[in-house]
Formats: sequence, structure tokens, C-alpha cells
Amino acid sequence: MIGEICAAVEFISSFLSIKGVRSEQQLRTFSQSLQELLAEHYKHHWFPEEPCKGSGYRCIRINHKMDPLIGQAAQRIGLSNQELFRFLPCELTLWVDPYEVSYRIGEDGSICVLYESLPERDGFQSITEQQMLYSRMGYREEILWRRPIPFQTYNIMTVWGQGIVNTVDGRVIF
Repeated sequence: MIGEICAAVEFISSFLSIKGVRSEQQLRTFSQSLQELLAEHYKHHWFPEEPCKGSGYRCIRINHKMDPLIGQAAQRIGLSNQELFRFLPCELTLWVDPYEVSYRIGEDGSICVLYESLPERDGFQSITEQQMLYSRMGYREEILWRRPIPFQTYNIMTVWGQGIVNTVDGRVIF
């Protein structure tokens, strides 16, 4: 669960980072708060043996209405929902499931895989989960968006707000 949550938080935080959250400390506080909120929220709704079970409960959704967990994390750094809408897409769906995190920007956008891992063996975390743990400790740029197995390239272009957002290899590019 740690790897999946870290991938989701890094993805959402990247929007705030690109669009100009006031300070690096605020970004770290937001990320840590969102990680804690998601871990608590998913605690009794995480089923690695049945990854689709509880998927709707774990879905992070912005649809002209802010996801409450993102809103709570933003309040901790003094951002209102109105300010958040300047940083985040007005329509974003993020599915956080065991072994996979995927997203869609816009109602008609393509679904892109952000994170994949294999089930744990013998109690050890997958390499990607370990890498995402390192990203929490400050190695974010070096490790962000790596995958444990070969993946397909997803190229989509979505109109968002006043500009165009491109995603290449799961990265958001303005």
C-alpha cells in the first residue's frame, strides 16, 4: 500500500509543484499530510488478494468538486479549494488499487498507468515500493515515475483550464 499511496501523492503534488505552491516546505507538508490521510482512509479497504474490491472507495476524484482528502491536506498548508482548482485539473480521476495506480484527466481522456508492481513475495516489498519510499525521503526527482517492469508509452493531449496538458510516459508536461 505504501508504494501505491506514494505514487498517487507524488502525482498530485507534481501539479502543485509545477504550478507554483509557495514553498518547498509547504509541498512537503501537503505530501506528508495526504499520505497520512490516504493511509488512514484505505486502512480497512485494502485487499491485495482482490485488488478490484474497494476500488470505488479508494478512488480520488475531482469533478468540478474537490476530493475531500486532497482538500484536507491543502487546508493544512493554508490552501483553499478555490486555490487548489488553479493548480489541479478540474476533472481528474485517480484509481489507487493494490499493485496499480492509474489516472484519467478529463471525462474523455485516456486512462494511463502511473504505477505498477507485482504482488509481494515472502514478505518483502517490491523494488518499486522501495523506490517510492526513497522518494519520500528526498530522492524524488531521481526515482519519480520509475516502473518495475517494461511499460507502454501513453501519449495523450487534454485541454485543461486555460492551457493544454500533455502527458508523456505518465509525466504531466505543460
